[in-house]
Amino acid sequence: MNKEELHQMLYPMKLIGLGGNKALNEKIANILHMPLLETSVHHFSDGEIAVNIAETVRGCDVFVIQSIQDPVNENFMELEIVCDALHRASAHRINCVVPYLAYSRSDTKSRSREPITAKLVANLLQLTGIDRLITLDLHASQIQGFYNIPVDHLHVLPLLAQYFLDNGIATSDDEDVVIVSPDHSGTKLARNFATNFNAPIAIVDQRGAHIVDQRGAHYDDSVHDMIGDVKGKKCIIVDDLIDTGSRVASSTHSVLAAGATKVYVAASHALLSHDAVDVLNKLPIEQIVVTDTIKHEKYPDRIVRVSVDQLLARGIDYVYNDRSIHQIFDEQNRLK
Repeated sequence: MNKEELHQMLYPMKLIGLGGNKALNEKIANILHMPLLETSVHHFSDGEIAVNIAETVRGCDVFVIQSIQDPVNENFMELEIVCDALHRASAHRINCVVPYLAYSRSDTKSRSREPITAKLVANLLQLTGIDRLITLDLHASQIQGFYNIPVDHLHVLPLLAQYFLDNGIATSDDEDVVIVSPDHSGTKLARNFATNFNAPIAIVDQRGAHIVDQRGAHYDDSVHDMIGDVKGKKCIIVDDLIDTGSRVASSTHSVLAAGATKVYVAASHALLSHDAVDVLNKLPIEQIVVTDTIKHEKYPDRIVRVSVDQLLARGIDYVYNDRSIHQIFDEQNRLK
């Protein structure tokens, strides 16, 4: 009997899928050939949440999959309550698999008397006794340091880059492509994405905009100056998320005004808040490429959703069998 077989015998794997993104939960379970544990989640008339796990988890390694999407606070409390139930039911290890971790944008104080909500969320999750967090594309990698438990921070941008390569939109050495950051804070993300195409980057200079978003930064849908040359180029605007669509709108108008020929968008998480769908539908964008970390009833036209099911399933498998997550990063680096 090898090490993996012994571990599987001593600590069986159990999967729980909560209500944030049921479609993704099912995909992950199918890849792992594991059924989702029957879990009953009830909401009382006043909004309180009660859960019941239908079978024993004593001595098991449990993976709880929950995307903390809209309604954010409700989905977060479901995760908290289920983790508390698992802790009290003597699960061997409790692993939270969170495709989209809400409140990650609030990772620092930009003004006086502001909370650092990303740290608060870390504290609350750890209070329930979880042993590990697996998540995708945090707003800032430093958020891993808010946790005193292992955090496996997996990356989806290589999957989005592979889509552009596979569909001939860009090549690994494309002189006609420029990767665009919507503002100065996204420069590192754009530079990392650009390495997949050996492409230059450009930055939308957002100074002068007047709308304040949840990050405390300023965005509107006006035309702004460009840092970098996009004239006659195919532009791919890259960001970690699309919320109201104002950053995408501003960036699209700006690159087209600067002479870009075509505009594509790549983003890790599609929040699509408020009237984002209508905003995006009005833009002259060729395609919007996102992942399926967040589930919606309605999507913009020309949107392409790349699934993270294989990535998360492999992350769960590697963690459960004590294999190095670094192998996944190595394989992503060879996607080109």
